[in-house]
Amino acid sequence: MFHPDAIGRHPATSVLHYAEAMPERFYQAYVFDMDGTVYLGDQMLPGAVRLITELRRRDIPVRFLSNNPTRDPAQYAAKLTRLGLPTPASDIVNTIVVMTKWLQANHPGARVYPIAEQPLIDALTAAGIAITEDPAQIDIVIASYDRTFTYAKLQTAFDAIWYHQRAILVTTNPDRYCPFPGGRGEPDAAAIVAAIEACTGTTLTKNVGKPDPAMLTAALEGLDVDPAECVMVGDRLHTDIAMAAAAGIPSALVLTGDSTAAEARAADAAHRPTFVLDRVDHLLPAGVRAELGWVDEPSPTA
Repeated sequence: MFHPDAIGRHPATSVLHYAEAMPERFYQAYVFDMDGTVYLGDQMLPGAVRLITELRRRDIPVRFLSNNPTRDPAQYAAKLTRLGLPTPASDIVNTIVVMTKWLQANHPGARVYPIAEQPLIDALTAAGIAITEDPAQIDIVIASYDRTFTYAKLQTAFDAIWYHQRAILVTTNPDRYCPFPGGRGEPDAAAIVAAIEACTGTTLTKNVGKPDPAMLTAALEGLDVDPAECVMVGDRLHTDIAMAAAAGIPSALVLTGDSTAAEARAADAAHRPTFVLDRVDHLLPAGVRAELGWVDEPSPTA
């Protein structure tokens, strides 16, 4: 069975032998980023449904990751199912799950102040983690993706960290912005972190989202697989691929989201993806795709 301590035992440079090529074999498990890798907005990316359906047909474990803490796993499962890929919530790990587990493991009994949206607040409450808005009682300020962020919330964090000198600052994810279809986006958790750091003079204590390997540990928990035989699949070099490098596992950069092939080539050798793919279903070996008769016509559910 997979053991969390196994992550990081395999040096990243031993698996990240960079080449813009497709895999020649199957791996024991596949971990997928979602937005920009499996879907974009409300549309599945070409090849995603048939790829994951085929992996499942072969009884190869598939897990999904997201740095977005504005939805819980059940909401992500519902979205994938609605888009044509029936998925149980147990196959999904996001920063809500990882933050809750991290707090339980490392700060049991701590009182937290989440600058966050309702799904994270609900998960913390369900886990029995104490939440308070009293700066004199706050042990941990959680800076998250929060579209309801106000000056009053910043003041509470400031008082807990700077005035009372008692709280530490942690975050669900380090993303500067969340990309939208059409090239737009909106500020993400890093903007909240930066505001708190700027006024308090403190520095972030912990990030639990990608690229921290804690995300992969949570995703692979309970699977009887060798981490070196798992592939992390994503569209961002600085989160998805960097996490794989930190964990020492193979990675595949899919060119349907944030990062480009040129950026992958420019990365230092230890942080380059193992594979660079035009589309996600090129994860299947070419011979297998030929046997299945797959062609690359783009369609929403190819």
